[in-house]
Amino acid sequence: MKFISIDAAMEQASGKVAVRGWVYRERGSNAIKFIVVRDSTNIIQCVLEKSKLGKQWADIDKLQIEASVELQGEIKADKRAPSGFEINVDTIRIIGLSDAFPITKDLNEELLGDRRHLWLRSRKMQAILKIRDTVLQALREHWHAKGFYEYHSPSLLGMQAEGGSSLFKVDYFGKPLYLTQTWQLHAEAGIFSLEKIFTIQPSFRAEKSKTSRHLTEYWHAEMEAAWEDFDYLQDDAEAAIKLIVKRVLERNTKELEILERDVSKLEPALKKSFPRISYDDALKLLKDKKKIAIPWGKDLRTIEEDKLSELFDTPVFVRCYPKEVKAFYMKEAPAKASKGGPVVLGFDLIGPEGYGELIGGSQREESIDKLKKNLEADGEDVSKYEFYFDTRRYGSVPHGGYGMGVERVISWICHLDTIKDAIAFPRTMTRWNP
Repeated sequence: MKFISIDAAMEQASGKVAVRGWVYRERGSNAIKFIVVRDSTNIIQCVLEKSKLGKQWADIDKLQIEASVELQGEIKADKRAPSGFEINVDTIRIIGLSDAFPITKDLNEELLGDRRHLWLRSRKMQAILKIRDTVLQALREHWHAKGFYEYHSPSLLGMQAEGGSSLFKVDYFGKPLYLTQTWQLHAEAGIFSLEKIFTIQPSFRAEKSKTSRHLTEYWHAEMEAAWEDFDYLQDDAEAAIKLIVKRVLERNTKELEILERDVSKLEPALKKSFPRISYDDALKLLKDKKKIAIPWGKDLRTIEEDKLSELFDTPVFVRCYPKEVKAFYMKEAPAKASKGGPVVLGFDLIGPEGYGELIGGSQREESIDKLKKNLEADGEDVSKYEFYFDTRRYGSVPHGGYGMGVERVISWICHLDTIKDAIAFPRTMTRWNP
């Protein structure tokens, strides 16, 4: 018989089927065994009787969790079975035996990290990785529908883009280079050819952080567009998040159930517009509603972002941050944009439920003189940025873009306790293998 997936077998609902996969659970006696088998689509209970399979019983008796098998038999509905169906097995072929599987309910996060290559087989991780796939598909669907081109920039750079203190230094044939923090600088070169571009590729931040929301290597979904303004960037970011949520709710119902995600918490992001408040407004809200006083000019920390998110049931845009806490390429806002001091046409999109910054973006500074002044204030060698200044010398136009932390978005959608579960193999300050 032709092998089909477990989901396809359950759709068939009756008759003969052939499935294959790995032992997820096993129990039974010397006369009958109940083996739950999993594949990439689902799990199903399989009944093996000694009266039918006596010649193989000694081998069947050795089956442990994660042994790989091929099975043929009669499928029928059974409400008592874990997924509502059961296969009465006629034939079994044992493909690969398994040793005692080294993952138990008692393992802590660190020990699970050591066994990450095996923990990926769990239903939890399987569900998260399927949702991750939907998120990435939705992003490409969103940008391609708007006429964007997928474009990639180098991962090895000779300069910083976001901050020198969070750079990973690399020995490049005896020369010091750095792993990219963002595609930003090389993306701006690309828009003068393709106008609207996006990427989905890794970025690296050497932040000495051990929090539940930081990775040193993460996937960055970034866009850059010529001729567009500050409002357009926020409109696009909101539309991208809405499509992601819509597609996950459409395609990943089963996975959200496995994760026990309360989908009612996601629905406001589809039904409501995302509030857009200024940095000044955020300080006032935190002071009035949360009794947290922040001096003007300080960046919002994790705790303040979390408290702010408690006031909204959707992501919220915080705009026009103080110039001194933002990147050198962000365009300065008109002089009267804030009473506190110079601010930039930049925004952070703060996720609900305490998931922090999901997206950061800005309109870009067009003046070479201002860019040089900003870089010098950061202590940077301006000569390294000549290629970047060329983008302003030859037909500069208004433009801007943003970057989305893919794992941050997945963490929020899945309601994960740690961002480390939003990627197959997380890299953190203390975790670099397996």
